[in-house]
Amino acid sequence: MKRKLVVAALLTLAFATVPAWAQSTDTPRIDKRESIQTDRIEQGMNSGALTPGETARLDRGQARIQAGEAAAKADGTVTKRERIALTRAQNRQNRKIYRLKHNARTTTPAS
Repeated sequence: MKRKLVVAALLTLAFATVPAWAQSTDTPRIDKRESIQTDRIEQGMNSGALTPGETARLDRGQARIQAGEAAAKADGTVTKRERIALTRAQNRQNRKIYRLKHNARTTTPAS
């Protein structure tokens, strides 16, 4: 009898923790990539590769990604579909950063 009680308790505990393993609100890859992209934007601004308008445009893009991440976390879980959407948004932002840093428009480097 005691053995059945222990097994039942362990099974209940195991099934109660499975949803926590399945999905969470942790997004370390997205956060790290966001930080790297922000650093790239700042470096482009400091070197003069990005004009003030281009910098503002890229900053708005970063803000949209942050808002999307916050919306994904709002319900307590970030689903696989939401992670994919955030990754795609970051891919688009990455291409924009590269294009704007490597176009013919420059400005005086910030000191």
